[in-house]
Amino acid sequence: MKGCFDFTIDELGPCKVTSPIQLSKEHNDYRANYVTDEEFIRYNIDVESNCEEDQTEAFKHNLIQKAGPRELIYFNPKHVNAGICTCGGLCPGLNDVIRAIVRCLYNRYGVRRIRGIRFGFKGLFPEYGFDTIDLTPDDVDDIHKTGGSFLGTSRGGGNRVMDIVDAIEALNMNMVFIIGGDGTQRGALEVAEEIEKRGLKVAIVGIPKTIDNDLIFIQRSFGFDTAVQKATEAVSAAHMEAHSHINGIGLIKLMGRESGFIATATALASHEANFCLIPEVPFDLEGPEGFLASLEKRIEKRHHAVIIVAEGAGQVHMNATNEKDASGNKKLGDIGAFLKDKINEYFAKKDIHINLKYIDPSYQIRSAPAAPTDSIYCERLGNNAVHAAMAGKTKLVIGLVHDKYVHLPIRLVTARRHKVNPEGSMWRDALDATGQPILMVNDKNSLPPIQ
Repeated sequence: MKGCFDFTIDELGPCKVTSPIQLSKEHNDYRANYVTDEEFIRYNIDVESNCEEDQTEAFKHNLIQKAGPRELIYFNPKHVNAGICTCGGLCPGLNDVIRAIVRCLYNRYGVRRIRGIRFGFKGLFPEYGFDTIDLTPDDVDDIHKTGGSFLGTSRGGGNRVMDIVDAIEALNMNMVFIIGGDGTQRGALEVAEEIEKRGLKVAIVGIPKTIDNDLIFIQRSFGFDTAVQKATEAVSAAHMEAHSHINGIGLIKLMGRESGFIATATALASHEANFCLIPEVPFDLEGPEGFLASLEKRIEKRHHAVIIVAEGAGQVHMNATNEKDASGNKKLGDIGAFLKDKINEYFAKKDIHINLKYIDPSYQIRSAPAAPTDSIYCERLGNNAVHAAMAGKTKLVIGLVHDKYVHLPIRLVTARRHKVNPEGSMWRDALDATGQPILMVNDKNSLPPIQ
């Protein structure tokens, strides 16, 4: 997303405590260096040659602060009382992040009071009766080998800002690490603002968790690579089924409420999908240019087909209820089951024999342990989250931008959704991989504007 943005990071106060982490300020001494608050990366790296000079200069100064350990920190490690919670749905890598935070706090900074908040924000509410868990490296050393969340998770509760801050204050915590997606981080920002109103010195640091990869500014969210790997395995199975039957059709529903990154990346990675349906690209079901007619042409030509559909695709074809789940997300119709029925009905009416297999691997993917690439990513996100909190930075999430770990204001990251650009190179390459029509609509003049 092009533009000029204010990436300023909020701080609790000046840093006066010498960090216990012994690094270097010199070069060529074979020791890692401290990161300073004056180190940034440029957000906009693409500048058109015909840009006006003032626009080019503005882009040059569109800077994001680098993450990493500071020489001087805000909190005395002996006085730190840290909390960690995981919110929302499961995602590969949750345990890796928890492990990294605990180990960095304990081993690198010497923090001895680290508590896990059980089952998301709801673990802070008295009526649920969940006590916090004291955490040490011994408690978390092996949790990265399993999926799920060691602390447990839940949706909702982030709107009870006053209750959350009351609990943080009662527990005497002065830094809280909140692992969650778009809705969770919005709640975290409101919590941080209430903390500020009360004059409390508590750092709120987010680690962005959204398997859909739909947070803007961030290069990728953790768990995404694992999701694509597991989804590719499901596509391979569907392809084997489809290829082994007369007019076999494999239909796989993947995660992606508003953003089709998992579906698109899986289509690119698998090389076995013939259709990829995502929320960002409208399609018609019926008519000569619609999806069903395109699928029939594929069956006539190749006698098998594999379809990937993101969960948020094609919602206009189903009756919307406008209901919301506990996280505040709009409840979606089941596009996978809907398409399965529509495909069967279509070919039955035409008296064309098909053999359709439907696979929904969503919860298997969400609960899987992290793949090595995600495990590395989670380790570094957790470490950098600790460095930020110890330096008194707040209202931020740790993210990866241009392969650099940076501090991003929560207010920016949650401002809008990151989506696949139908006119961008990733979707162009996905169309090449599937061979599907560029658009499966009968009236191109009726297309809505690209969001």
